[in-house]
Amino acid sequence: MKIQAYDISRQASAATLIFDAIRQAILNGDLTQGEPLRQEDIARAFNVSRVPVREALLKLEQHGLITSQRYKGAVVAGLSLEEANEIFEFRALLEPEIIRRAVPHMSPEIMEAAANCCEAFGRADDPMQWGDLNRRFHKTLYAPSGLAYHMEMLDKAMDRIDPYLRAQLLLSEGMQRANREHLMIVDACKSGKADTAADLTRQHILGAQESLSRYWKK
Repeated sequence: MKIQAYDISRQASAATLIFDAIRQAILNGDLTQGEPLRQEDIARAFNVSRVPVREALLKLEQHGLITSQRYKGAVVAGLSLEEANEIFEFRALLEPEIIRRAVPHMSPEIMEAAANCCEAFGRADDPMQWGDLNRRFHKTLYAPSGLAYHMEMLDKAMDRIDPYLRAQLLLSEGMQRANREHLMIVDACKSGKADTAADLTRQHILGAQESLSRYWKK
């Protein structure tokens, strides 16, 4: 094999760890819109070279979490209301079809896991947990669809909108409504009503869009 081989396992692992750490900091609001991400500072913090840092920043940019600005380099990306609406519209097209395809393949174990997610979501009083619990609930129901590419695209969309959804849930007191809608979706899935689950999922997404839009304009 005419290729120069070298050990990249450590480098790849470092890039993944850096990506995960920065992504979580952005989703949690620890890094805010416009905050610079200097390669040398990150490399020093993680005790690595700039190579895995560049790889991590490239992946973060692909997820829409950071952007490159002239003279500033990488900064945490912001989001406009127009872009937020576009993401919601994308989700309203994508997620109903995913759950429609998933329902016929849902096992009792999947339904139990989704019910547990609902319970945890309903109990949570820490806003920092809401985004993760919400995504865990939906991903649990979507997993049996087998639509890996759809799920990958959805992950990127959710990364982009997640901090704003958490703020919307907190400021609009939307947790009770969201949990009630989650339970309705679970009931439809348990009954094997794929079309109903898809319709409820679409309404759930568009309702969150409307609520976020009202909050944003305030």
